[in-house]
Amino acid sequence: MSTLNHRIGAQLDAELAPPRTLVERAYLALRHDVVCGKLAPGERLRVEHLKDQYQVGAGTLREALSLLMSDALVTSEGQRGFRVAPISLADLEDVTNTRVMLETEALRQSIRHGDAQWEAALVASYQLLTQTESNLTESGSDLWERRNKAFHEALIAGFDSTWSKYLLSILYRHAERYRNINWRLTAAHASGRDVHREHEDIFRAAIDRQEARAALALEAHVRLTHDIVKRQAQLG
Repeated sequence: MSTLNHRIGAQLDAELAPPRTLVERAYLALRHDVVCGKLAPGERLRVEHLKDQYQVGAGTLREALSLLMSDALVTSEGQRGFRVAPISLADLEDVTNTRVMLETEALRQSIRHGDAQWEAALVASYQLLTQTESNLTESGSDLWERRNKAFHEALIAGFDSTWSKYLLSILYRHAERYRNINWRLTAAHASGRDVHREHEDIFRAAIDRQEARAALALEAHVRLTHDIVKRQAQLG
């Protein structure tokens, strides 16, 4: 198995199981705090302070921060340490455009090549997401994020491209970060957006093997999230 396959496998295992090492635990905790906005964009990450907060040694923390650099969530300042990656409207647009380009093509390929096992996994992920969306509250948004991510991963699971899945996993985290910093799920619902209907449209088209319709529905879904964040963001 390639190095990339090992990394993706480790990421998937980390989502489903408790961390197996101190580095992995620190990495997941830091990633969560960056993505949810607890660690603010541009914030200096001082190892001497954070090692106590995350209850790991300085060496372990630096390894975790280096992993976050490969996810583009943290930047290095050479001898001056690390910072949380900044955000901007230009970056949000770039993340959105790149995600649309990769994810719609991955969905098309997944519909063409996905088998009965792909269909079954997609149905299961959609049903779990539907259960969450039927009783969505701000306090339950973490569960929604996990199930939303699982649904998007299930959509493209029939496409045998390790690189596409790896790159999309990184882009998804960045899109999630913008949602958490600038937008709350409850605000989207208050604005009249029907997120569940959007997911249903994508799901129905994918299950019916209507790849063009599914790709258009997915693009509209991703871009609408971008438009809502852009309208409500105060990024300057």
